[in-house]
Amino acid sequence: MLQNKRQILHMSKIPINYKCTLKTIHIFISLFCWQELSAQKQLDLSSLSDFKKAGANWHIAGDVNADLNKKDTLIFSSGKGVLVNLPNAVARQDLFTNFKHGDLDIELDYMMSKGSNSGIYLQGRYEVQLLDSWGVLNPRSGDNGGIYERWDDTKPEGQKGYQGYAPRQNVSRAPGLWQHLKIVFQAPRFEGSAKIENAKILRVELNGVLIQENVSLEGPTRGAVENNEVATDALRIQGDHGPVAFRNIIVSNYDKTKPSLSVIASSLYKGKFVKEPDYKTLKAIAQKTSPTITTNLTGLPDNEYLVRYTGTLHINEPGEYNFITHTAGGSGAVKINNTAVFTLNNNDNKGSVNLQAGDWPFEFVYSKYVDWARSSLALSITGPGIREFTISDAGSVSSTNDADPVLANATENTILRSFVDLPVGGRVTHSVNVGTPEKIHYTYDMDKGMMVQLWRGNFLDATPMWHERGDGSSRAAGAAQYFGKPMLTVEKLTDINAAWAGDTTGTGYRPNGYTLDEKDRPTFKYTIYGAAVSDMIRILKNGQGIEREITIQNSRSNLYVRVVGAGSITEISKGLYLVNDKSYYLKIDNPDNTKPIIREQNGQKELLVPVQNKFSYSILF
Repeated sequence: MLQNKRQILHMSKIPINYKCTLKTIHIFISLFCWQELSAQKQLDLSSLSDFKKAGANWHIAGDVNADLNKKDTLIFSSGKGVLVNLPNAVARQDLFTNFKHGDLDIELDYMMSKGSNSGIYLQGRYEVQLLDSWGVLNPRSGDNGGIYERWDDTKPEGQKGYQGYAPRQNVSRAPGLWQHLKIVFQAPRFEGSAKIENAKILRVELNGVLIQENVSLEGPTRGAVENNEVATDALRIQGDHGPVAFRNIIVSNYDKTKPSLSVIASSLYKGKFVKEPDYKTLKAIAQKTSPTITTNLTGLPDNEYLVRYTGTLHINEPGEYNFITHTAGGSGAVKINNTAVFTLNNNDNKGSVNLQAGDWPFEFVYSKYVDWARSSLALSITGPGIREFTISDAGSVSSTNDADPVLANATENTILRSFVDLPVGGRVTHSVNVGTPEKIHYTYDMDKGMMVQLWRGNFLDATPMWHERGDGSSRAAGAAQYFGKPMLTVEKLTDINAAWAGDTTGTGYRPNGYTLDEKDRPTFKYTIYGAAVSDMIRILKNGQGIEREITIQNSRSNLYVRVVGAGSITEISKGLYLVNDKSYYLKIDNPDNTKPIIREQNGQKELLVPVQNKFSYSILF
């Protein structure tokens, strides 16, 4: 490494008489080598080398598939990038990483076989459950994403299990589909041999939805490798229950010492400062020392002011450091070694700088220039091997501007109109959100006759629509599957390779609202090319997905239904497809009669079906 540093200095062509400090050189060197010090690591799944001696039930594969109708079945093909567990009567060992961890973030994709059971054990002791919980309405601690129970055999029957934590909602996908999991773990804290703070699950996100938050763990869960608690130990994947596969395992091991601030002096200036002033021309109305950066200072003006903090930032680990401010009523700025990381320009600012270990001159400025707003600031830091933490006074953060969530539940079949903003960009202005007690929901675009999103879990977060003036939009409160840019579902093609229309121009498209059945379930109506279309979407048994039936009267020739557009569409059996890297299944009814066509348009696949009178399909997810 030293040789590389010398080479970098040589290449930089710094003249001999260049006036720079050793710290300046260290910043320059760190700019090139900080990535080597990063806490983040993607586990190598070209082999089992990142794990301790693995049992014969563990395999490295190139691809893997489950069978929706067959329990405990995963079939894998040769290659690399996928970790597969296939336990049997002889080989059913757990898998342990070579590294030990304290505070840890882990993010990965995993796939369950039908009926399968597995788990991720932080420090080998605290289990986040992995289970085939497809379709479960009311999840428990033993379901997918749950924090498993602790166990005491001395307690009476029915009370042996305790302190388990169910996920907030069930957003589990079907067997054979990739699911995405993120766990944010804080290890127990010790002074000597005495535990002074419990381990915590700070967050668990499953398929993009927060399902656990700030759960204190008083001790190891059932099945722990040991019942003691420690500062560090290996990560463990359960291998003795059911088939499961993993890929894209990324860990961030936070085992380095946090930066700290000392000798903090504050200077207070009265006035409105949208930009940082020349302090040489100003007189401070107050100067004092402070134990931390805070807005809880005596003598603050009522509305507009600037407070400038100076001190020493102690860095223990070299590398890139990210500084983030969240401020209300103004803006914040950071300087290190008299160089700006970012200036006063936004309520929320962030910037990065590469620092060598040592003591650095540090400056933080908070300018409160919105006279009616309440003072509020938070300054946080993250760095190599260091999880983001708030270095300012926690009491300086005001929550008065935070909105309490406005949630719309669907205890019965429910329809709610709103705007919907899609992650692919654009706003659906004629959207109808349909919620069901089976906790399968969808959004229908009346302007295109298209289902634009489908999700499992809770119904709607209506906060953007109903908080204060609102902006008219709502968002899915569960794990949503999006179907791309809104497009017509029915189109007329004279050539199978012709482009699908981007709008309704020339189609005679006219929405005719919807009708409700005896259970308040809508069927959408519209006309296009002179044909009358009825579009009925219903929930499948056991909440496994939806069935969609499109009926056309006065049908014209060359009408097609665009069933789906996606990055990948793979037929795995007659009429059954895996879509978008195993995100969901699509099942065509009567595929021999409907004659589905897969074509490529604009860099993506499209599944089209020629239709005269009636066509139906299902989405399983």
